[in-house]
Amino acid sequence: MKEQINLFLTAVMFYSRIPVPRSLPFSNERLNRATRYLPLIGWLIGGIGAAVFYGLNLLLPLELAVFLSMMATVFATGAFHEDGFADFCDGFGGGYTREKIFTIMKDSRIGTYGTVGILGMLGTKFLALQSFPAALIPLTLIAGHAFSRLMPVVIIFTSWYSREDELSKTKPIGKKGKNSDLILAIIFAMVPMALLPWQFMAVVLPAALLVTYVFKKYIERKIGGYTGDCLGALQQIIELLFYLCLLAVL
Repeated sequence: MKEQINLFLTAVMFYSRIPVPRSLPFSNERLNRATRYLPLIGWLIGGIGAAVFYGLNLLLPLELAVFLSMMATVFATGAFHEDGFADFCDGFGGGYTREKIFTIMKDSRIGTYGTVGILGMLGTKFLALQSFPAALIPLTLIAGHAFSRLMPVVIIFTSWYSREDELSKTKPIGKKGKNSDLILAIIFAMVPMALLPWQFMAVVLPAALLVTYVFKKYIERKIGGYTGDCLGALQQIIELLFYLCLLAVL
């Protein structure tokens, strides 16, 4: 049990800005195994957004409560996934060769593709969320953040880390662990969705798997595998897809 707590705290440390004990043991192997808890981190981040929305919606207009709840989730992760999405847009939008894509993605500055991409992503998520009934928004945030973090885990288990980025990376990233890690990630991602309409499940699962498959083939063709920025971009794409599918079903 202590080891599982350490794995969960490792996931909290790496995938969020929530403080963890300084004495927490770390190794690349622990980080790899911690991917099992990535959807559970989605519970935590989505829960923060849900709590902020629930409290502020009692005092402020729904649209403002939605916007501030989104900002709360961004701050809770340190814009971890949003930064990956912006770098992905810049790299794959402006790079025509594998080497150029890596060079652009490693640049700390954000370019035109990244700016337009992140503004479009955040804007569309806001428009989708503020269209839901207020009572449904907290559950939608929790379930959306949990489910969207499953698909990067699927990429980790079905693709490979891009070799060039492996040689030049400046920070570690979770890689494939045991099959039981993937199974636990699936369970953590699916539990909140049990509270949503079954028709939604029938829509979002095949849609998310199709998008993930196309995304996987695309990055493998362009750079030979995935990077941390690619995983962050996929999380953002699937989170938005989740909201749009639920909105369409409702």
